[in-house]
Formats: sequence, C-alpha cells, structure tokens
Amino acid sequence: MKGRFGEFLAYYKPYKGMIAADLACAGIASVVALLYPVLVRFVTTRAISPEGIDISLIAKIGAVFLFLIAVEYLANFFITFWGHMTGAKMEFDMRNDLFQHFQKLSFSYFDNQKTGQLMSRITTDLFDVTELAHHGPEDIIISIVKITGSVAILSGINWRMAVIVALSLPFMALFTFTCNKRMRLAFKRNRERIADINAQIEDSLSGVRVVKSFANEDLEMDKFKKGNLRFVDSKSDSYRQMAIFHSGLNAFTSGITLLAVTAGAAFIMRGTLSLPDLLTFLLYINTLIEPVRKLINFTEQFQNGATGFVRFREIMDVAPDIADDPKAKDLLEVSGEVVFDNVSFRYAENLDCVLKNISFTVAPGDYVALVGASGVGKTTLCSLVPRFYEATEGCVLVDGADIKSFTIQSLRRHIGIVQQDVYLFSGTVKDNIRYGKPGATDAEIIDAAKNANAHGFIMQLPDGYDTDIGQRGVKLSGGQKQRISVARVFLKNPAILILDEATSSLDSESEKVVQESFDKLARNRTTFVIAHRLSTIKNAKRIMVLAEDGIAEEGSHSELMARKGSYAKFYGLQFAREDDDGVVRLPSGNMLAPTGA
Repeated sequence: MKGRFGEFLAYYKPYKGMIAADLACAGIASVVALLYPVLVRFVTTRAISPEGIDISLIAKIGAVFLFLIAVEYLANFFITFWGHMTGAKMEFDMRNDLFQHFQKLSFSYFDNQKTGQLMSRITTDLFDVTELAHHGPEDIIISIVKITGSVAILSGINWRMAVIVALSLPFMALFTFTCNKRMRLAFKRNRERIADINAQIEDSLSGVRVVKSFANEDLEMDKFKKGNLRFVDSKSDSYRQMAIFHSGLNAFTSGITLLAVTAGAAFIMRGTLSLPDLLTFLLYINTLIEPVRKLINFTEQFQNGATGFVRFREIMDVAPDIADDPKAKDLLEVSGEVVFDNVSFRYAENLDCVLKNISFTVAPGDYVALVGASGVGKTTLCSLVPRFYEATEGCVLVDGADIKSFTIQSLRRHIGIVQQDVYLFSGTVKDNIRYGKPGATDAEIIDAAKNANAHGFIMQLPDGYDTDIGQRGVKLSGGQKQRISVARVFLKNPAILILDEATSSLDSESEKVVQESFDKLARNRTTFVIAHRLSTIKNAKRIMVLAEDGIAEEGSHSELMARKGSYAKFYGLQFAREDDDGVVRLPSGNMLAPTGA
C-alpha cells in the first residue's frame, strides 16, 4: 500500500504549485468560516446590551463580515475552478500514461481482455481517482483547520463543555473505521460490474448487424438485463453500507447537539455559562460537524478513488511480454531477406505448440504463398515477423540479424500487412490512406490510391477523398475497404509484405480488382501470402504447405500437383478440374457455368 501511495503522489509533482495554492485557499476559507461565530458572539456580548444597541459597532462588524464574505468567495472560487482543473490535468496525465501503456502491450494481452472493460479502466475509474486527487487534500485541510479551530475556540469559551464534545469524537471515528472495509469491498464490486456492463454494451453494439440479421434483439436484451441486474445487486450492497454509515453519523451529530444543549443548560443554571456563549457554542458545533461531514464524503471518495487507482495500476503493472532489448538499434535499410531458424511457438505454456521446428529462407523480393488447413499456424507464422508474438524457440532473422536486435517500431515500419478483416478508422478516405504515412501529401495519397485501383471508385464518392466512411468503413463495400487498405500499405512502402487471406471474403469481380492491386504491391517486395483461394497463388514460384508437424511440402503449383500430396488434395477439394470451356467440375460432379454463361 505504501508503494501505491507513492505512485499516486507522483502525479501531484507537476502541479505542486497549484496544489499548494489550492490548499492555502482551502485553509483561508476554513479560517473565515471559524471567524463568523466569533463575530456573532462579539455582537451579542458587546454591541447588544441592556443599555441599548451600539449601531456604530454593529456597522463596523458588518463591514468586517462583508470583507470576510469577499475573501471566502474568492477562496472558494479558486478551490472550485482551479482545484478541479488541477484534478482534470492529473486525469489527463493518467489517461495518457494508461493509453500509452496499452500501445506497448502485445496481442497476447488483448487476446484475453474485453474492450469494454479496458474502456472502463480509462474513463470511469480515472474520473474517480482524480476526484479523490482534487477533493481529498482539500477536505483533509478543511477538516483539520475547522476541527482544531473549533475545539480551541470552544475550549476558550468553556473548557468543560469542549471536553464533553471532544470525548464523543473518538466514538464517531471508531464507527467510521468499522464501516470503511465493508464500503471499500462494495465499491470495488461496483467497478467490476460496471466494467462488465461496458464490455456487454461494446460487444452488442459492435455486432449490431449480426444481432439484427438473426433477429436476436430480445436475446441481447436478456443478456444485458442479467449484467445490469448484477450491477444493481452490487449497488444495493454498497448503498446498504452507505446507509449504515450516513445514518450512524447523522445520529452522532444529533446526539452531540443534544449533549451540548443539556450540558449548556446545566452550566447556565450554575452560572458558569452565559446564554450568548451557549448560542456561540451551538454555532461552533455546527462548524465542527460540517468538517466531519466532509470526512464522510472523503471516505466515500477514498473508496471510489483508491479502488480506481488500484485498477489503474493493475494495468500499468502489466509488463509488456514483447519489448525492446536495451541494446536494440533502429532498422534503417532493408533488403528483405527473412529467415526462420528452427522456430517453434505456443500461445501459453500449458498449450501445445502451434508451430514446430520451422526453418526456411526467403530471399529479398521473393513471393511465398502459405497454404494449409485452418489452425496449422499460417497467420501465427507471419505474425512472428513483425513481433506481434514472440517465438517460443528459435529465432526469426531479417537481413541476417535477429529481429530482437532491432527496435520494434523500426522493424514494423518496414513491414506492411493487409488482412482479411480490414479495419478502417472513423473519418475520411484520405485520413485512412494517410494512416500509412502520417505526413504524406495529397498527391502521394492519390498516387497510392491509383496503384491500389482505388482512385476510380473514390472519385465517385459524394466528397471524393474527403468522404466520411463511417465507423470501420461501414459505408463502403468489402472490395472498396480492401483497396483502401492496400493504398494505405502502398503509401507506407514497406520492404516486407504480408497478405493474410486478403481476398477470401470478396466476390469474384472484387477479388479480380483487388488481386491486380496486390500484384502491383508485391512487385520487388518480399511477400508472404496466406492463401484461402488457391486459384490466387497458382502462378507463385514458391508455395509452402503447413501441417501440424511443420512444413509438409514446398514447391511451385505444378510441382506440388505432380506430387499428389497435401497441396493437390486441397486443390482438388476446391476445383477438381477446369475445362478449356471454363466449366469448373467440383469433386461432387456438380458444374459451375463459366462467367457470362
């Protein structure tokens, strides 16, 4: 806990001047609040007497009141505005740190996380943390000043009554301490439940088209209701603890007031306390109770904020499993040779190897196609080159050097990837193409689009390159999205290219256009193609067939067909035989008519 506290305090450092000013204003406002009952007592004992009312003295005291009100206003304005702004800046720093840390974490971390829960960590949790960061020190200063000031002044009025009131405060503190643990646990459950709800919402909204296509709105509503009900149950527990806490403290407050009135009446009967002093005493009891209420709020904020900060640090403490070696250097020029040297890989220690003892060399500019059954590790193998995952055994080399000897960013700058599931960001066509090279000019973007066979359809869009494509490019067809992703890679101009089943979800016409752009893109680049449709790689000089125990076959299309091995079997399952007239006969004997028939 001590370490966590130090980590929390570190976020105050850039704003220590502002925090000091904020706490000073909190102290000034508290002192002013303590002076009001003193002035009231001065009026009742000096300005008002059996002989009459001293108007001049009342006017002077009134002027002092106005001055104190102005000072209190300015102090409270500073606390409310600049104090909150300081909290917002701390929240900005924490959110930046968290988002930056997300960028460092590898695919394996996100494979096991829900996006909605991560969003909760970066929004709701951090808001509670900064509320604690801002209000916590203020409430402590205000409480210390008002409690100690009130006790000191009350002791000056009547020390016996001050002792009676002071003796009741430890019981209130003990009550607070006993409720503290239960409240902390309750608020932690609340954070976990709201994170679950965020994850459910994110999942349902992202798949809204699937939901509607299956008419499963009621099913999604039922799933949401269950999660929402769990959140209500956890809220019920936390509110129960809060009710016990607040009701108990209110009872303590009323009890202290009753104790003061009873004791005061006894002292007045004995002649050791005057009525104005009792009035002042009661005013100070309210002044004393108000900081106690602030401490109540502080304990609630502390539960929320501390829980949020723990959840924040849980992610910050996750060490990236793929990081730069301290001696890593930037990869500047790349010819494109890629070597897999006895590479094996498993996703976790308790799982079987996805890749076993893979060894091969790809010369600069070579075009290599990878085929095989689903699950044999084609995508995983390609993911090892940009270090999305780390090889469990063996090593991957680029231009004769282990990729671990290069910084990750510089390595990935030389690798372009086009995937089957294209991800486009919300924004314009131009924004998405420029993502491949953030500083690119409009002319470079247009040139990349032309190379990707995308310029024609882009110019037909309502606003051309400035057309907003919606979230994930929802306003575009599959072929259009794929061509924009190709243009993005053209703009990046990498030496190594990975095409991951990039045409498998396209229709024949779109596939032909996209395949032409791929052929341009792959020219003079070291290219790995993960092929789903074997017709797209028939002209590849080198095809590798992956199996569960490694590379089963390797060669050109004609060589592999002649061997009548795994590749020929895969090809036969897809095509069987294609006649000169364009009719494709499948293994079942069914025929597909040629295009245009």
